[in-house]
Amino acid sequence: MEIHELLIPELQYETQLTEKFLSRIPEDRLDWRPHKKSMTMKQLANHLVEIPTWVTATMDFDEMDLEGYEANNMNTISAMITTLKKNAAIAEVSLRKPNDTYQKSWKMKKAGKVILEMPRYTVLRSMVLNQLPHHRSQLGVYLRLLDESVPATYGPSADENE
Repeated sequence: MEIHELLIPELQYETQLTEKFLSRIPEDRLDWRPHKKSMTMKQLANHLVEIPTWVTATMDFDEMDLEGYEANNMNTISAMITTLKKNAAIAEVSLRKPNDTYQKSWKMKKAGKVILEMPRYTVLRSMVLNQLPHHRSQLGVYLRLLDESVPATYGPSADENE
């Protein structure tokens, strides 16, 4: 079995869940944050949208330098959802590589200094795909604190069982 046959359905599922969460964000609360050290709802949503691009960066390049990185800054939920779907579709194409590609080393740098180096598969599983549920759960807390409906993810949601 090819590794991409396992990862692509996972990415598709996580993308669908993320879209459900993004669609629940109240457009008039994008600048809200639960704490001064927290991202705004807009920053968190934009971060979720860009995570599939990390798949592409991991699979299509041998390294990535974070120097000069600028986060997405979309201002509407519809633009975020459209971009999420586009980024995920591109990521799926990037995942369609032979198994030996997943074993090759990948580096993350900042200003030329290596921050981490590990096989692509390990990067994808530990640093990339796990970011979607991690930050989506943060978004769920934001929604709960704003008394917005939280969608079901890996099981029922209290809001969808009422």
